[in-house]
Amino acid sequence: MATQSTPIEFGHSILPFFSFGKKYINLNNGSFGSMPKPVARFCQELSERVEANPDRYHRVEFPSLLGSARERIAHMIGAETDECVFVSSTTAGMNTILRNLTWEEGDVLLGFSTTYRGVERVMRYIADTTSATLVIQDIHFPTSHKIILRDFRALIQSTKAKQNEYYLRTGIERRPQAVAVIDAIVSQPGIYMPWKEMVEICAEEGVYSVVDAAHSIGQEVNINLSQTNPDFWVSNCHKWLFAKRGSTILYVPKRNQHLIRSSLVTSWDYVSPSESSESSFVIQHEWPGAIDFAPYLSVEAAIDFRNLLGGEEAINTYCRDLALRGGKRLAEILRTRLFDESDNRQMTLNMVNVELPLSMTPLPQIQDKINTFFEEKLLYDYNISVVTFYMWNRWWVRCSAQVWNELSDFDQLGKALTELCIEATRSILLPEEC
Repeated sequence: MATQSTPIEFGHSILPFFSFGKKYINLNNGSFGSMPKPVARFCQELSERVEANPDRYHRVEFPSLLGSARERIAHMIGAETDECVFVSSTTAGMNTILRNLTWEEGDVLLGFSTTYRGVERVMRYIADTTSATLVIQDIHFPTSHKIILRDFRALIQSTKAKQNEYYLRTGIERRPQAVAVIDAIVSQPGIYMPWKEMVEICAEEGVYSVVDAAHSIGQEVNINLSQTNPDFWVSNCHKWLFAKRGSTILYVPKRNQHLIRSSLVTSWDYVSPSESSESSFVIQHEWPGAIDFAPYLSVEAAIDFRNLLGGEEAINTYCRDLALRGGKRLAEILRTRLFDESDNRQMTLNMVNVELPLSMTPLPQIQDKINTFFEEKLLYDYNISVVTFYMWNRWWVRCSAQVWNELSDFDQLGKALTELCIEATRSILLPEEC
């Protein structure tokens, strides 16, 4: 797909490039992403090519195609090609990292109250099945990057002090390790974390940094992993980059590839330590079985499409500006406030969180009812998609601003939410309080 010299105008004029249903207002790109028609055509043509001669494709042609896709995405995130492999999801990538690390007595795994539940469950599994201890730090809102960094360093220093004390007291053979799982962009609320500075703190304190960057590629410009230098980093390509769903990049710098002994599932290219000390990190992830590789290869078509739109800077400048303006407009309609009250909205990229005018209740069963109510009513009665959640003793809505959105989408959402908040209060909250 050729790059055109004049970028296409963003907004509703972009909608014909996607297969959305009539009058569907998609303000929830952050959950599942959306595949443009040119990327869908690429995947269809690739499928036809595969089926025309499966053996020729898989045995001869496929490796170079995968290598080209890895090279394109590596260049985009500022990494070396052989530091990047594809996996099916961020959850799969986090499993690959955390299950490959060796966990022994005294080891600590650090997370946050904002850690995505699927990732937190992997961390919990590690703590349940090994000798490692899981420590979750609460992030209290409202907050700022400065406070988050201060508290994070204090947590690490406290953890390392306790580990050192434990090491000296017990006389165990190996000094305990600490591993911190860091959000680049939190899912709920949709806020940007100071992950690069957190990675730097980890390096200074001798802690492994594992970055859950599920929302980063396509939303965050100038990632530059060679400079940021995390120990591990995982990001979906099917959310903000527009690749086909099931496409995720796992970055492991060469200094740490010996720690990732096996792909998950373990492939036939696994090399036992008894056979060789050389890492087979890249080749193991090349062929994890006869799966559909179209999602992995589609990243090239996705990048080409983004270039057609004007490139990363243009796309994300539009989306962030719309998120800020749309969030402000929505808060005015609902007569509430934005979640991000930090200076210069430093926690807001392309997702914005706005308070809902609802009575507050901490009961979990009520939370589930409210979320289900909003999800189904918005999808079926209003043809709108967003995410609602309960945090900081308030109800919030998370909106993802994408190239196909305009300010009028936030207006329509505001009208729908105003009506639904009244209905939810009458039909759910008040009866439960009586």
